[in-house]
Amino acid sequence: MVFQANPNVIEHIKQCPDIAQEALLCLRELLLNVANNTPEIKHLEETFKWGEPSYITKTGSTLRMDWKPSKPAHISVFVNCQTKLIETFKELYPQELSYVGNREIALPLNKPLPLQVLAHCFELTFKYQKIKHLPLLGC
Repeated sequence: MVFQANPNVIEHIKQCPDIAQEALLCLRELLLNVANNTPEIKHLEETFKWGEPSYITKTGSTLRMDWKPSKPAHISVFVNCQTKLIETFKELYPQELSYVGNREIALPLNKPLPLQVLAHCFELTFKYQKIKHLPLLGC
């Protein structure tokens, strides 16, 4: 897998409070590991969309993540609201994750990140174009 890193993403994350930095860097490492271990993913681009660190694959849907001063107690992972991703995540993980509408997973900073659950969500997001026609995205 080819990873096209954007050095401005790390600089953006460094502007967040320490606890949010740690969580965002952990999510970044997790999504890179997921991309590296998913054979369908040949290229992952790190960029910015709507001012947020974003990750794009040709096989999937864009995944964004950020911390906002207006919601200081958590970080968020965002997916495209026109997909079935959040709907599917809610079916698979109704208790493990907290959702906001049809595009956001809110992750409280005072709790451990559910890494195994998030890894599965990231994999589904990165493969979305290939699995979107399947019930529960093939799960």
